[in-house]
Amino acid sequence: MPSPVETAIRSVVTKGIMGVAGFNRAHRKSSAPNPYLTGIHQPMEAEYTLTDLKVTGAIPPALNGLYLRNGPNPFSPPNPATHHWFVGDGMLHGVRLEGGKALWYRNRWVRSPEISEALGEPPAPGPRTPAGSESPNTNVVAMAGRIWALVEAGGLPVEVSDTLETRLRSDFGGLLRKGFTAHPHLDPLTGETHAICYGAQDHTTVWHTVISADGTVRRHEPIAVENGPSIHDCMITRNYVIVMDLPVTFSMAALIGGASFPYRWNPKHTARIGLLPREGKGSDIIWCAVEPCYIFHPANAYETEDGKVIMDACVHQDMFVDGKTGPDGSISAFESLEIDPASRSVTRRIIDDAPQEFPRPDERRIGQPYRYAYTVALPAHGDPGFLGDPRLFKHDLGAGTREVHDFGPGHMPGEFVFVPAHETAAEDEGWLIGYVIDTAADTTDLVILDAQDFTGPPVASITLPHRIPPGFHGNWVPLG
Repeated sequence: MPSPVETAIRSVVTKGIMGVAGFNRAHRKSSAPNPYLTGIHQPMEAEYTLTDLKVTGAIPPALNGLYLRNGPNPFSPPNPATHHWFVGDGMLHGVRLEGGKALWYRNRWVRSPEISEALGEPPAPGPRTPAGSESPNTNVVAMAGRIWALVEAGGLPVEVSDTLETRLRSDFGGLLRKGFTAHPHLDPLTGETHAICYGAQDHTTVWHTVISADGTVRRHEPIAVENGPSIHDCMITRNYVIVMDLPVTFSMAALIGGASFPYRWNPKHTARIGLLPREGKGSDIIWCAVEPCYIFHPANAYETEDGKVIMDACVHQDMFVDGKTGPDGSISAFESLEIDPASRSVTRRIIDDAPQEFPRPDERRIGQPYRYAYTVALPAHGDPGFLGDPRLFKHDLGAGTREVHDFGPGHMPGEFVFVPAHETAAEDEGWLIGYVIDTAADTTDLVILDAQDFTGPPVASITLPHRIPPGFHGNWVPLG
């Protein structure tokens, strides 16, 4: 434990560094527009509640619930020269479906103390974090009977109502002092939620956190790392939690230079994937060497009969080489990684070399063998705004085939989530739901596809009379 003198010295040094970083962030200039503040990424400037929604097709009556999506939407104009896509204020977008009808659309900023003050509202209750975002902007999930807006790197979960109003910030009774993650994963076999968490100011430790079905944190196990790796997601299997310690790490040079997202590609950082026994100590983790790469999002993982682990993921050959405004690495492919705890090695096999991201399976199959994964196509030669391809992919991993749903020129889909038709539905028996931007009309449709008729026309589209900026992650929350 550091002495009081050490603590005081570190505090002074940290304040000095942050002061220099803040000055450089405010005064840096750029000759080009920021792609994450213009075009399809231009932030919305108001909150809406819309009830008279145009519906094309027929909304399945079984869809009784709320489609939610989270994403960055800066409240006040940031400095375009230093604004990064990943740090904008969180904004939730939701559409309520019931009885074959679209009851309403709402969008709401997640209330950080700064946004509450700007709107003339009292601050939301709950603890603040010494580091990390106070306005979670990355994911929104149902967990332990409540809805949470999430972010990584030290930010705390924020509970919101089923009408998108901020309720409180929570550290789960002090057990999430180091923050949470943007990507927790519910184990459908146990009802527990697993996460790998990291804090922006702790460069030597990440944590395996487990939240029980009743919402209590029952495990917060430290795992030793180096250099402050950015671990955006994780995955689970029957016996393991998969930890991706890859060469994107905290950069002091980027921070001092004014970067609002100070993580960069670090070729000196050893790339490895860890298999942590689900109830093991951090020191029990089995580290397996992998070729340098970066993974934002795995689709799923499972164990084979001979003791290996298979994880399918969208894999980038590098990431944040520059990284000043958003993702800038080489275009990703959809890969299958065979992780062998005996030889401590990883073998990579390309499933589909087309650029793609945001993989989603049927969440009922998380941690188990599965057949289908759904991904968003990315532009073939990269794009300053990252997204922009009009296609979704459906991968049949059993047959080794790919189907394509093309929304047509000028239409840009985001992540789609699979919703089963009923509790015992087959793995692709249900619907895919997500937002699609119509760039010509500057509107957005919430589109519902039949997963078994993937290439066919949408079952239904709910048109919103404005453009929703591309965000990150969404989920379906059953209600009723």
